[in-house]
Amino acid sequence: MNMFHSPLSLVVAVLSVVAAAAPTTASNVLTPQNFNQTIADGVWFVEHFSPYCGHCRHFEPTWNELVDHFESMPDPGVHLAQVNCALNGDLCGENGVTGYPQMNLYRNGDFVETYSADREFHLLLEFLSKYVEPAGTAANEVEPTPAPTSTEPEPTPTPSPTADRLVVQTPRTDANPSGTVLALDVQTFDNFLAQGPAFIKFYAPWCGHCKKLAPVWAQLGRRMRNKLNVAEVDCELHKALCTSQGVTGFPMMFYYAHGSKTEYTGGRSYDQLVSFADKASNPTMQVIDAPELDQVVRDNPVLYLLLHDDSDARVVSDLAKGAQALLGSPPVYVSTSQALFRKYAVPPSTPSALLAFKDKDAREPVAVFYPSSMQSAEALAAWLHAHRFPSSLELSKDVFQQVMYAPQRPLVVIVATPDGQRGAVSDKLDEIARKWRLRAKAAGGTGVGARDVVFTWMDAGQWGKWMKDMYGIKARTEPVIVVADHERLVYYDKDASGHAIVLNSVSVASALEAILEGTARPKQSRSVLERAVHSLDLSLIWMQAAIVAHPYVTVCVVLGLIGAVVMALRSLLTDEPADWEVEKRHRLD
Repeated sequence: MNMFHSPLSLVVAVLSVVAAAAPTTASNVLTPQNFNQTIADGVWFVEHFSPYCGHCRHFEPTWNELVDHFESMPDPGVHLAQVNCALNGDLCGENGVTGYPQMNLYRNGDFVETYSADREFHLLLEFLSKYVEPAGTAANEVEPTPAPTSTEPEPTPTPSPTADRLVVQTPRTDANPSGTVLALDVQTFDNFLAQGPAFIKFYAPWCGHCKKLAPVWAQLGRRMRNKLNVAEVDCELHKALCTSQGVTGFPMMFYYAHGSKTEYTGGRSYDQLVSFADKASNPTMQVIDAPELDQVVRDNPVLYLLLHDDSDARVVSDLAKGAQALLGSPPVYVSTSQALFRKYAVPPSTPSALLAFKDKDAREPVAVFYPSSMQSAEALAAWLHAHRFPSSLELSKDVFQQVMYAPQRPLVVIVATPDGQRGAVSDKLDEIARKWRLRAKAAGGTGVGARDVVFTWMDAGQWGKWMKDMYGIKARTEPVIVVADHERLVYYDKDASGHAIVLNSVSVASALEAILEGTARPKQSRSVLERAVHSLDLSLIWMQAAIVAHPYVTVCVVLGLIGAVVMALRSLLTDEPADWEVEKRHRLD
């Protein structure tokens, strides 16, 4: 008797056997039927794997060793288990699994965090040691040690200058206590924002990118438990709300805090979103005193320092709102120290000054902004964005969006750097950037100071293909330099004399001056076809925004176009006979 009625059934059976035969050496193999009930009690470390995953097979011996280690202990304080995602894909999707193997930690049924370090035995032990809860010493049941009796009154603690670090308000309630993503509507949206900073995704159920982002967003919500409120809005159900928030495509993500919102334009991977959310959820501004400043400047490539008078609360509030768009990078500090006022020669008649420090140098600021009632919020925001990067930086995937799509639309000097030359290129680029900054500062807002310039270097090994496709450059043994105007999708690779730009201040400055004067000849950074597709994409985005914002006008326009086409067709079909036909009718033959 033939067990398999078709080749398809044979394939399905073979795949099922292979999946079922996958290694499951942990003492617990979890399925959708027993997952929630099993992890409801105690600490659970769960590996989500696929039998077809090479990384999973490579990790199997380490996982076995970890299982043996804890199972040999009489009271390990943590349970290990596995989920086969080839058999239980829906369960893995619900658990926010985005790759294999992925290990999640749970406590009493609640997600705690995803293990993100290297999959080495000693690192796994170190990670789990922070969470183990042996049955003999359950959490929250440790007997308090009796305090020694003393007749002397307890000394009153002396407040330190940094005791109260947070300048802007904290959330009114515990942020995201359940680690879930809340679905918002018109009735709940404003109240949700009133609870504190929030990261909100706007999506449409039919959007492919939105579907791909959904499990990652759920995982982010769990990761931000007790740290940041995370929510989402279904724009198919709540179109008016999405329109009011300026949603023009899907998915769009906005960070809300202190009365302002900032669009998130970074990558959509779990690690990139977590990195953003961690920075954004940090205090917007911190208090600092004079003795601490030198060390803080050494610890940060860039930072802002607001010196203000005690009585000037308005400037602190204004800066808190303006700095929100920075999302924690660079950090902003505030101080009322008169010693710092004197050190940086802030005039006594000036109640406040905002200083920018770069390159870990606290000797003097690279720029100063004097807030006043005459200065607009836009001017403050422009200044903060203009000085947020160090003299030079690596243009990596983590900062690419921030640099190339910065609000001030800077020119970006890009140095394609071969292996082994990163240190030398970075040092030389720092020197070139400092010299250019001095020239731009002296020019004010005209000439070479008319547009911001960011100096960057890129790893030619890692980004070689992208740089070749985008700018036609390939750095084999020597650095190659271009100046990109990413907003216009053009670049420049020659200095004012028509020679290739080289890594020295004279050549780079010559190229920048020619660009700013309008005498340099740009090159297209995309092919004709790519530019046409980009233009079409922008047109479609504009049309989508117009339809969402003006649905009735759009309907009228579409009906008008249809009517015009119908009338044109009718006119063609009922037109007068052609000239040769009329002429033929009048012929005698």
